[in-house]
Amino acid sequence: MRVHITLACTETGDKNYITTKNKRNHPERLELKKYSKRLKRVTIHRETK
Repeated sequence: MRVHITLACTETGDKNYITTKNKRNHPERLELKKYSKRLKRVTIHRETK
């Protein structure tokens, strides 16, 4: 049930991280605070398709 998802920065649009999630327990889009290399600070990253 776990699928691979890509996390993209909301400010730059860069796809920086790959992670997994369980679609059955969390059908909504994942949103995490992660480090953006381009901006050199922590920003919100959202799940992309």
